[in-house]
Amino acid sequence: MTALPFFTLKDFDLAGRTVLLRVDINSPIDPKTGLILDDARFKAHMGTLEELRRSKVVILAHQSRPGKSDFVSLKTHASHLSNLLRKKVEFVPGLFEENVIDRINSAAPGDFLMLENTRFYSEEVVLAEEKPEVLKQTHIVRNLSSISDYFVNDAFAAAHRPNVTLVGFSEEIPNIAGKLMEREITAMETFFNLKSSKRTGVFGGAKADDSVKIIRRMLDEGKLDIVLTGGLVGHIFLIADGLNMGEKNENVIKKEINDFEGVVNEARKVLDQYKKFVYMPTDFLGNDRGKPCFYKLSNFRKDVPSMDIGIDTIASYAAVIRDSDAILLNGPMGVFELKDFESGTVEIFSSIAKSKAYKIAGGGHTLAALEKLGITEREINHISTGGGALISYLAGEPMPAIESLINSKKKFAGV
Repeated sequence: MTALPFFTLKDFDLAGRTVLLRVDINSPIDPKTGLILDDARFKAHMGTLEELRRSKVVILAHQSRPGKSDFVSLKTHASHLSNLLRKKVEFVPGLFEENVIDRINSAAPGDFLMLENTRFYSEEVVLAEEKPEVLKQTHIVRNLSSISDYFVNDAFAAAHRPNVTLVGFSEEIPNIAGKLMEREITAMETFFNLKSSKRTGVFGGAKADDSVKIIRRMLDEGKLDIVLTGGLVGHIFLIADGLNMGEKNENVIKKEINDFEGVVNEARKVLDQYKKFVYMPTDFLGNDRGKPCFYKLSNFRKDVPSMDIGIDTIASYAAVIRDSDAILLNGPMGVFELKDFESGTVEIFSSIAKSKAYKIAGGGHTLAALEKLGITEREINHISTGGGALISYLAGEPMPAIESLINSKKKFAGV
């Protein structure tokens, strides 16, 4: 693989230096207790945090967004991270105010400070997408960069966002990719650069609009050779191929997708060009008044919701997986949360886990299914923390935080 186009932690000795560290620990919060329900994103950053133990570390992060019930202070996050790190992470109530700057200045190497939720501040939200010359005039950038030596961005899950604390420091101090950021990008570039004609994408779940976009882009660019579809993604392609799924099934899809006709038309364009490479379900499990029922595509039942792929589809998909050199997994095959309709997801995910291919998995429902099945990075080469960021990266869309890392290296190379 070619060298990464940005600085990594291997490029600098940060011991004794003041480091701004941007992480993404945006997590589900219990509405009654305020406690963090899932700390997977915290744990994903532990490698970077351990690497910075000899630095003065100032942690920047966000939680949710204005108007949401889980849009809360990061005080609990600091406490939770302290427990994981087995070292005090001091919460400092503020972001760029005088008390914050004074506390950072008085801290010592080895101290970890966590500042307040960055999205509590209008600069972070309102000035997103502004040019660097505007961002560097913000209080956030001016005040924090003036007392810091380096900015480490480890927030891959937010790398598709142009917020000030993600992209604003690139011209003021050297920007460095954290270990998680480096690992995420390296994994995907490894997948893209494999010299193979057996790269398979497995797409399921409910976010069919995103998936169709990714499928089109990756087939166009030769980054996938075969696509296996399930869940609502499979339904969209079947409709695009001419299947009348009936009102019940179409209503389920329309609840998840804003532009139903637009997504179907996009899927139709994919099939017009790549139909022999796009596999669609040939049999199904439906929910007939609470009981699973099996039926084939040739006798598709419009009167029941389609909940999972059937045994013939499982067998044909598993054969493709066994023959693949690289696999991208993005979404379950059906409603795996219900035991009667988990078999498609269980069998396909298990086949992928057993495969000797290079494997990447990502997406919220994908991670939930992997966790339910006990599949970890022992079986999957890389499990991504990114949801929207992963989708944007795969689709070749702009990644502002990564672009800022690249631009910062151009400015500070040799410094």
